[in-house]
Amino acid sequence: MGCHVSRAQQVTVLGATGSIGLSTLDVIARHPEQYQVFALSGFSRIDELLGLCVQHRPVCAVVPDEAAAARLRQGLATAQVAVEVLVGEAGLCQVASAPEVDTVMAAIVGAAGLRPTLAAVEAGKKVLLANKEALVMSGALFMQAVQRSGAVLLPIDSEHNAIFQCLPADYGRGLEAVGVRRILLTASGGPFRELSAEALHDVTPEQACAHPNWSMGRKISVDSASMMNKGLELIEACWLFDAPPSKVEVVVHPQSVIHSLVDYVDGSVLAQLGNPDMRTPIAHALAWPRRIASGVAPLDLFAIARLDFQTPDDQRFPCLRLAREAAQAGGSAPATLNAANEIAVEAFLQGRIRFPEIARIIAQVLEQQPVEPVASLEAVFEADRRARELSRHWLERQGR
Repeated sequence: MGCHVSRAQQVTVLGATGSIGLSTLDVIARHPEQYQVFALSGFSRIDELLGLCVQHRPVCAVVPDEAAAARLRQGLATAQVAVEVLVGEAGLCQVASAPEVDTVMAAIVGAAGLRPTLAAVEAGKKVLLANKEALVMSGALFMQAVQRSGAVLLPIDSEHNAIFQCLPADYGRGLEAVGVRRILLTASGGPFRELSAEALHDVTPEQACAHPNWSMGRKISVDSASMMNKGLELIEACWLFDAPPSKVEVVVHPQSVIHSLVDYVDGSVLAQLGNPDMRTPIAHALAWPRRIASGVAPLDLFAIARLDFQTPDDQRFPCLRLAREAAQAGGSAPATLNAANEIAVEAFLQGRIRFPEIARIIAQVLEQQPVEPVASLEAVFEADRRARELSRHWLERQGR
């Protein structure tokens, strides 16, 4: 009788130089017999991508343009490491759908991650979804592609991963059918949770990026500070778990220990707890349905001692309300919301607008752009393009 040697899973990490990408590579490196890096992508941190290529020896690496490719090839040649360098969106789609690949970590921030993530889905891969914008922008199309291809979609956001862990395996039959009353999506409240509306007027990008619990990139840190991150997660939860917005409630929980909860009709509430470290959901999804060590320290309940909960304040943080309204409106509204937010956050990080103006721009764009059905990816990108244009016009009119 021949013995069966199990092959290491081949993993593509899209957005390898970001915090999620680096955490994924940390977990993979702990289990070299089970996982191998097939491809890595990076956007602006080419030297860091080179270091990761030297360390993890992928087959391919993807960079945004020819100049970056030349720089990376030069570095690889000097280090005497053989890695094929691909360029642009076509390169991303290629490494996301390559036949050798088993698993794709989709961790490119923003709208740029949509096509490569969809390519992985259409190729029937196991897709670890950290790019929430892919679902926010094209939820219906995205979930239809998952159904069609038989891809396995596993959420990486700590909140959605927690919900996934608290739901029964057959939740796809419908939340009502499995006895779910509502989903409770936890939010840290970000760095400005206690600030007055007046004080929010003067906060700086540096303050917005100093998250009390999580280590994240600048864009997502600002989203967390404005609570838009929670708004985008609410839209994502609706698509992932086939839930109407009315069944998803946001709960501010400053400790970020309970990552989310599921409330059942019999009065049971199941919660997933853990230290605020993204390696937990990454390890969970990477090994699902098994469990592997993630490197995360065990949760010390005695050190935490207490857990607090608050109602979110829609007045001080209108982005959450705008996202809920976009989720209810459906169609192109979430793509419009996401695009306007990306432009507004970028303007805030550049010091061109004040923090409360982020919500003002988004509200204005949502008001100006009619909600349309999105039957194709082209329609999604058209809504995205128009919203960016309207946002830039707002900035120009204000002399920003």
